[in-house]
Amino acid sequence: MHLIMLQLRDLPTTEMLDKFAERYPDADVTAIASVLQLLRVATDLSIALDTCLSKHGLLQGRWWVLILLMREETKTSTPSILADKAGVTRATMTGLIDGLEQSGLVARIFTKDDRRIVRINLTAVGQAKLDDVMPDYYRRLRQCMHALNEAQRIQLQQMLGLINLGIPALV
Repeated sequence: MHLIMLQLRDLPTTEMLDKFAERYPDADVTAIASVLQLLRVATDLSIALDTCLSKHGLLQGRWWVLILLMREETKTSTPSILADKAGVTRATMTGLIDGLEQSGLVARIFTKDDRRIVRINLTAVGQAKLDDVMPDYYRRLRQCMHALNEAQRIQLQQMLGLINLGIPALV
């Protein structure tokens, strides 16, 4: 399945949503407006993150793989575990690893006893890349969230957690 994310720029007004609610009685105008705004912000954040990372020669997929490897004590994992943690297929992960390996950011390590078993290791070059990217990323993230104080950020996390609990209703 190929996912295409639309970037709705023209969010409906409350008046437009009220008209929909007249036609569809189950429509909750504030719920609709909130979800659409959340989707809009999430899309904008994703685009901004790609813009930030592209200045360092990365996009999100490869960056997340490097982050996942850096989180491991041994800086090593398997492709299947990385795919599960990243929420992508194993085929997608193979493609991400291929690109990272070509750039020298990760290395495939084959088990001597069974060459079918492969582990992925964050190389020194990969760690250096993260050491270059992360300060810039953290600075930009801090600037992005500057309008919220710490208590508001915690409240936002709690509210997003509650929304996440409701997602199964859409499935």
